[in-house]
Amino acid sequence: MNKRRFLLATLALGASAALALTGCSSERGGDTGSDSGSEATGGFDAGATIGVALPDKTSENWVLAGQLFEDGLKDAGFKADVQYAPATNTVAEQQNQIQAMVTAGAKVIVIGAKDGKQLSTQVEAAHDAGAIVIAYDRLIENTEAVDYYVAFDNFKVGQLQGQALLEGLDSRADHDAPYNVELFSGSPDDANSAVFFNGAMDVLQPKIDDGTLVVSSGQVEIAQTATEGWKAENAQRRMDSLLTSSYGDKTLDGVLSPNDTLARAILTSAEQAGKPLPVVTGQDSEVESVKSILEGKQYSTINKDTALLVEQTIKMIQEAQEGKDVSVNDTEQYDNLVKIVPAYLLDPVIVTKENAAEAYKNVPSLLAIVEAAK
Repeated sequence: MNKRRFLLATLALGASAALALTGCSSERGGDTGSDSGSEATGGFDAGATIGVALPDKTSENWVLAGQLFEDGLKDAGFKADVQYAPATNTVAEQQNQIQAMVTAGAKVIVIGAKDGKQLSTQVEAAHDAGAIVIAYDRLIENTEAVDYYVAFDNFKVGQLQGQALLEGLDSRADHDAPYNVELFSGSPDDANSAVFFNGAMDVLQPKIDDGTLVVSSGQVEIAQTATEGWKAENAQRRMDSLLTSSYGDKTLDGVLSPNDTLARAILTSAEQAGKPLPVVTGQDSEVESVKSILEGKQYSTINKDTALLVEQTIKMIQEAQEGKDVSVNDTEQYDNLVKIVPAYLLDPVIVTKENAAEAYKNVPSLLAIVEAAK
């Protein structure tokens, strides 16, 4: 199965994870490592307004991204219009914000989608007004009006999480395989959730099939493992239920968690139940999770340097403004069910206690935490 067909399966969330994973191992195809370019735009005024619509402030990375966009766009000579859709609101707030950016004449609109399935009307209005649309971190689906996608390689993120879970089990478990594990995935309204999950299952499914890993709950499909809204309380509630229903007299050895917020909720559930802490993965390098990793609780996270992602996005905006070819390095992988969206993908880095100092050597705030823990 090539990458385009794989991601069609990925985005069809109604399909089971097992079906989506069939035949996907190491057959992604294409070269994502060499830069290429899309067709050049006609350019626009150097001091133009650039709209940035972000989903909410529930994640440290979204807060940081907003500030980096504010500062970076101003430094590049643009007028920055950065908006957040409140976490308590529906996607309608972000729809309204994008429409307001169109009305205000934004030349580029960067969108970290609150729900990538519900923005087609707004991005099409942006296109009709002559604006360029860049999907940031989360793919926008079911419309041709998405010009570019910029993100870390999210399938690779999942693969690294699966790899970390296996390595953590081998190094921390007090017994040999089989290992009892449970699987968590992200919010079903985030297109990245299925990509993370399928990347992880590309590594874990063979180990489930050969008996190395046992999912005692039997919940292995993405619809069963989803965490609505990426909310910690939803993950903790599900973990509480799993521990009660499937681990009365069993030890839970490991948990695949798609991000740090959920990882901490899963660990809290185990602690409150008086259970040994399982090996738990994560993502985003949130401060509290980095501390947890250094304390030997959470096993791993993924470092996706938000500064690098914002920097690349602004570089793409500058190229468009100057009428140059906009840099992309992947033209096969991201099918939004209507078109293949040209993408620029950055490489994620797995972080454990052992390599934290090296992984964060260019992130002073996190490196300081690592140094203080020595």
